[in-house]
Formats: sequence, C-alpha cells, structure tokens
Amino acid sequence: MNQRPISPHVFADGADPYLLGGKHRSTGRLVFPLPGDAANYEPCRLPSSGKLWSYTIQRFRPKTPPYIGPEAFEPFALGYVELPNALIVESRLTDVDFDKLQIGMPMKLIIVPFCTAADGATLTTYAFKPI
Repeated sequence: MNQRPISPHVFADGADPYLLGGKHRSTGRLVFPLPGDAANYEPCRLPSSGKLWSYTIQRFRPKTPPYIGPEAFEPFALGYVELPNALIVESRLTDVDFDKLQIGMPMKLIIVPFCTAADGATLTTYAFKPI
C-alpha cells in the first residue's frame, strides 16, 4: 500500500508511533509540532498516551477551503489531549462513542488514513482513541 505521513515533521509511524515535538534549546519549552527552526529547537519524542482535557463534536462540514475532507461528511470528535509532563495537543478522536466521551478519560495515539494525494498515495495523520 502506498502511504505516507501528511507531513514528515508531525509524527513517527511504526509499531510504536509518537508525535514529534520540539524542545527550545535555551528555555526547555516544549512545542508541537516540531518547528522548522533547527537552530533553536531540538526534536523530541512526545508521550503516546494521555488524558482527554477537553472535547467537542464537529457536526457540520467545515468551510472549504481549508477543509479537504470527503464530500460525504460524517460528524467527528475533536479534543485536546494532555500528554503527561509535556503539553496539550489538539487531535481528532477516533473509535469513540460521542455519548461516552469524558474529561480525564485515558487516550492513546494512533495513525489513521486522512485523504488521497494527487499521486494516489494515502496520506496518514495522527489521532487519539480511548484506551
């Protein structure tokens, strides 16, 4: 299967995927995603699990552009996941019953298909799902 990450600077795929953050070289401040400023940020591996900090349900198709999802829209959950001793990241939430989402529920990083590129490759992105 021909697939690749939506960006090479957001996550590392594989058996144990993780998000790519940046640690500011002089202050130690963590950011996500990894900035392109290699002189000031050192790449770092962020935790692959955390707790749901906040969430909402997207119940209508976002405006185009910048939305590039499918025409046949289906509601989806979005949330902020607090990664321990790191930071809070925004993410799509998958494999979840909207009525069972709860602040503080444990979540795990997964890699999911996002869309099809012009060359036919499947672009992948990250999401979090309940543990």
